[in-house]
Amino acid sequence: MSIKVMLVDDQELLRTGFTMVLQAQPDMSVVAEAGDGVEALDKLRHADVDVVLMDVRMPRMDGVEACRRICAEGGENALVLPEGRARPKVLMLTTFDLDEYAFAALKAGASGFLLKDVPPPELLSGIRAVASGDAVVAPSTTKRLLDRFAPILPSDHEPRPDVVDALTERELEVMMLVAQGLSNAEIAQRLFLSEATIKTHVGRILMKLGLRDRVQVVVLAYETGLVKARGR
Repeated sequence: MSIKVMLVDDQELLRTGFTMVLQAQPDMSVVAEAGDGVEALDKLRHADVDVVLMDVRMPRMDGVEACRRICAEGGENALVLPEGRARPKVLMLTTFDLDEYAFAALKAGASGFLLKDVPPPELLSGIRAVASGDAVVAPSTTKRLLDRFAPILPSDHEPRPDVVDALTERELEVMMLVAQGLSNAEIAQRLFLSEATIKTHVGRILMKLGLRDRVQVVVLAYETGLVKARGR
C-alpha cells in the first residue's frame, strides 16, 4: 500500500524537491503540503495522512507544537480527526543539528528526527520505518544523546520506578537495551535470544506501558531515572 505523506515546511522550493523524490517511489505519494503548523493542522482535519514530514522552525506555529497537537490523544489543543482515522506519525526534519530540538520533538511525540541534508535513500528509509511503526533518529544526534545520557541501572538504594512494575525482569532488561539505542538484532545477540523473541518482548513492553514506539521507551527510561545523565 502507498504511504501517504504530508510535507510541512515554510520553504516552497524545499517542498518541491522532496515531492519529486517521494513521488518517484512506487510505495509513496505526497497527498498534502503546508507552509506552517497552523496550516498543517487545518489540512490534516481533511486529508488522510500516514506520515508527516515536519520542519522545526516555521512562522505562526513551529513544528514541535504542531507535532504535540497531532500526536496528543486528548486535551484542549489536540488535533481532532474524523472518527476511525488513525493519527499520522511525525518525522521531524531540520537544518539545525541541536540536542534541544531533538529532545523537544521526541517528547512532543515525534517518531523520528532527521536533518534536511540527509541522503535521499536514508530519508526514504526513515519514512518507511516510521510508517511501519518503528522510530528513526539522525545518527549524529543519536550518538550525542547516548553520550550525554549514558544508560545505567539504578543503584541498589534507588527504588525502581512504579511505572515499570508491570514488566518482567527480562522485559526490563530488554527495555534498558532499547534505551541504549540497540536494534532488535543487537539485543538478541547480547541476550542470546532470537530476534523474533526480542520483537515479542518489545511489543509487550509497549503494550504494558502504553507507549507508541521505541522513541517513547527511551524518553520514559530517561524521565523515570532508569536512564541517567552521565556524571550525576
